[in-house]
Amino acid sequence: MFTSFKELEAYVLGCGMKKRIALANAHDEPALSAVVNARRKGVVEGTLVGKKDEIIAMLHEMGESENDYEIVDFDGEELDAAKLTVQLVREGKADIPMKGILQTSNFARAILNRETGLIPASGKRLVSQCGIFEYEGRFVMITDAAINIAPDVDTQIGIVENALPVANALGIECPKVAVLSAVENVTEKMPSTVSAREIAERGVPGCIISGPLALDGAISMESVKHKSIHDPVAGQADILLVPYIEIGNVLYKACTYIAGKTMASTICGASCPVVITSRADTPDSKYYSILMAVLRCLKA
Repeated sequence: MFTSFKELEAYVLGCGMKKRIALANAHDEPALSAVVNARRKGVVEGTLVGKKDEIIAMLHEMGESENDYEIVDFDGEELDAAKLTVQLVREGKADIPMKGILQTSNFARAILNRETGLIPASGKRLVSQCGIFEYEGRFVMITDAAINIAPDVDTQIGIVENALPVANALGIECPKVAVLSAVENVTEKMPSTVSAREIAERGVPGCIISGPLALDGAISMESVKHKSIHDPVAGQADILLVPYIEIGNVLYKACTYIAGKTMASTICGASCPVVITSRADTPDSKYYSILMAVLRCLKA
């Protein structure tokens, strides 16, 4: 089981697998520098979709030659850039699409398009996002902080199902899933506690799931002891399932900006691993997100 991004990096680099990243709107220094870093480490080749002159200028500033990358010159709408990037993957010209300087909603729309996107052949259309960070010597995952706005119970169960292969790739064989709310008791005044109880009662194969659990009750054993919580997931959750996108987004960004955590981010449920990070995420977060995508290819 991986316990840190450095362990994950060492494993991926040691496997010798190289994948081609297609970076949508690549004229973005943080995203481009992450691809450059991964290429220098021998993990990926880069196909860069975007404003060619700006991309070349950025590559030169990074000490790179444009001849070492495939550059697809494109200066148009964000959604069209995302569609072009997805098309490259569909045509087998790239393995992993990555979001550059464009809105998540446009990137997701290109992926979710039933005719031209990256929906699996089975027809399953639920796609969700998962953020990953280090916490007290292990990885913890947050889902979904970017795609599903107000998921119902069935959708939340699907989000958990999407996250399980990611946890498995990290070496977590039977993940512990905490369905988050503000408190551990169920009250009709707080609908997220009601849905959390239903999700926990229905269960999801391949994991241990409990809820409702407050954040401290989900990840802090000290809090669990103080509150006298008796639950198999409490204090040791591997996956934090949030009830709404607002909570997931705030939690994800609080980890980044308040706690100073490096976050990796990936889209689950598509026909291939997808790298999706916030436009403001650090180059390290984007680099480790690339490594996470390659790891998922290795473990597929």
